[in-house]
Amino acid sequence: MADYAVGIDLGTTNCAVSYFDLQKDQARGPEQTMLTIPQLTALGTVEARPLLPSFLYLPHAQEFPAGSLSLPWDPSGAALAVGEFARAHGSKVPTRLVASAKSWLCHAGVDRTSAILPWQAPADVERISPLATSAHFIRHLREAWDHQHPEAPLAQQDVVLTVPASFDAAARELTLQAAQGAGLPQVTLLEEPQAAFYAWCEAMGESFRKRAQPGDVMLVIDVGGGTTDFSLIAVTEQEGEAQLVRMAVGDHILLGGDNMDLALAHAVQQRLQAEGRKLDAWQFHALTHACRDAKERMFQEPELAAAPLTIPSRGASLVKGTLKTELSRTELTTTLVNGFFPEIAVTELPRTARHTGLAQLALPYAQDAGVTRHLAAFLTRQARALATAHDAPVKVAGQAFVHPTAVLFNGGVFKADALKNRVITMLNSWLAADQGAPLQELAGAEYDLAVARGAAYYGWVRQGHGLRIRGGTARAYYVGIESAMPAVPGLTPPVKALCVAPFGMEEGSQADVPPQEFGLVVGEPTRFRFFDSSVRRDDRVGTMLEDAEGHEELEAAAPIETTLPAQGGDEGRLIPVNLQAAVTELGTLELRCLEKNGPGRWKLELNVRMKA
Repeated sequence: MADYAVGIDLGTTNCAVSYFDLQKDQARGPEQTMLTIPQLTALGTVEARPLLPSFLYLPHAQEFPAGSLSLPWDPSGAALAVGEFARAHGSKVPTRLVASAKSWLCHAGVDRTSAILPWQAPADVERISPLATSAHFIRHLREAWDHQHPEAPLAQQDVVLTVPASFDAAARELTLQAAQGAGLPQVTLLEEPQAAFYAWCEAMGESFRKRAQPGDVMLVIDVGGGTTDFSLIAVTEQEGEAQLVRMAVGDHILLGGDNMDLALAHAVQQRLQAEGRKLDAWQFHALTHACRDAKERMFQEPELAAAPLTIPSRGASLVKGTLKTELSRTELTTTLVNGFFPEIAVTELPRTARHTGLAQLALPYAQDAGVTRHLAAFLTRQARALATAHDAPVKVAGQAFVHPTAVLFNGGVFKADALKNRVITMLNSWLAADQGAPLQELAGAEYDLAVARGAAYYGWVRQGHGLRIRGGTARAYYVGIESAMPAVPGLTPPVKALCVAPFGMEEGSQADVPPQEFGLVVGEPTRFRFFDSSVRRDDRVGTMLEDAEGHEELEAAAPIETTLPAQGGDEGRLIPVNLQAAVTELGTLELRCLEKNGPGRWKLELNVRMKA
C-alpha cells in the first residue's frame, strides 16, 4: 500500500507537487504539504522552491564550467538545465530554450516523439522531442521527491498526474509515456479543471455543503499557459446526500498564456517601432520571453506600475547593444482584457476563417483569441446537447445557454483581477438577458498550486474520503469504418463512425457492439481512425454515423498506426470479427476484435481517462 497520495501538476509554465501522508491519523481531516523542489537558480546555485518552471535549456558543450549544472542527486552535473535557471538564462539565448512543451505534446500535426524543439532553432542546436522534454520535467520532480523521501520512492506512491480536460486520447497516452520514461510506471490522469475543483472542496471543508446545493451548476474556467479549458460540474442529490456530476468538458482550445505573451510582445514591438527602434526575429523571440517574465511579476505584484524589459542583441547591425524598455500596467491590462476577453453577446461565436491559403507550421493556436467567445460557444453548444439528453443532471430546456450558478477560476492569468472581473461581468450580462440569476465566484486556492493540491486531494478521496466527482467518460468515442462500395476511379470510400464507447461509460465496464459484418486487416501496416464527440450524449454502442469526416459534431482523434499479428497465410486478409469495447479501471478504452468462429483476438487501446 502506498504511503502517500501525490498530485503532480505538469503545467505549461510551472510544475508543482503536493501530497498527503496516508499513514497519518486523518480523523481531524487531511493534512496536505507542498513539495519544495530543488533546482538551479544560477550557475552552481541550487535553491528549493514550490514551483518548477517548465523550461528546459540545451547548453552548448562548452558553454558552462564543468559541474556548474550539478543537482543534489546528480553531483556529476547534468547535460541540460531545467527550471528557474533555464527560464532566466534561456530568455537571453532563446534559440536554445525549450518552452511550451506541453502545448507541443498535444499538437497532432507534428511527430511528438521526434527531436523538433526548440522549434526552428539553428542547425547547430541539438534538439529534443516534446515527449522527452515532458519526461525530463517529471524525472526532475521524481528525483527531487526521492531525494527528500528516500524511504518512500515516488514510483511506489499513489501518483495523480494532471492534464488539460481538452487533451485528446493521443496526448493523454503520450503523457503516460512521459511518466513511464521518467520512472513512474503507474500514474492516474486527472483533468486539471476537476483538480482545481477538488482543491476548492478541500479549502471549503465541511462548509462546502452550505455553498453547493442540489441544482447548482459550477463552471470551471481554466486558462493556463497553453490551453483554455471549460468544465461544468452539477450538484445533484441521491438518497439525501449531495453528489457531484461532471456534466461536460470543452473541446481542445490551444489558447492561453503563450498567446498573451505574444500579444504583449507585439504591443511593445509596435511602440518601439514608432520610436524608431526595430527588432529582428531573434530579438522578438527574446522580447516574448521577457514579456512572459514581466507579466508574471506584475500578476504577483499588483501594486507594480511597470516592469522592465531587457532585450539582448546579437550584434550592431540593427540595434547597438542591449535594448531596454518596460511593460506598463496599462499596456498589460488593455492588451489582455480587450484582446482576450472582449465584451460580446452570448450568440457571438469564435471566428474560424483563415486569412491566407498558406500558413507557417507551428503550434496550432486557436484562430480566435477571444476567450469569452469560446466560452459563449461552449455554454450554448452544451445547452443544445443537454436539452435532449436523457441523462442531463439539470434542466436546461428553454435556456439559450447553460446557466452556471457559480464560477471557479484557475490558471495563472486569473491572478489579474481585471480578467476575472471581465468574465464575471460577461457571464452575468448573459444571464440577465436570458432571465437567469447572477452567479457567485467560488474563492479558489492559490492559482499556481491549486491543480497540484487538488490532484493530491483526489488521491486522498480515492481512499474513501470526501466527495468524488462522477460522470464516466466525458466524450463519446467512435472508430472509423470504411464503407463497402464498388470501386470508382478517383473516389475514396467514405468513412463511417461506429460508436464503441458512449458518453458517460463507466470505468470497469464493457459492452459488445451489436453483430455487424466487420473485416479486420492483419499482417500488414494499417491505420485505425478514431473520432470523439463532447455533445452527442445519447448515442449507444453500435450507433453508426454516416460521413464521419464531415460530421460537425465529431472531432478526429489521433489515429493508431500498427500491424496486427497474423496467423500463417492470413497476411493481408480481411478477418471477420465481432467488436467489444471496455473502459478499464485505469481509464483505457480497449477495442477488442474477436474472430468469428475462430481463436483470433486483437486489441487496440486509447487512453480516455476523463473521470475523477
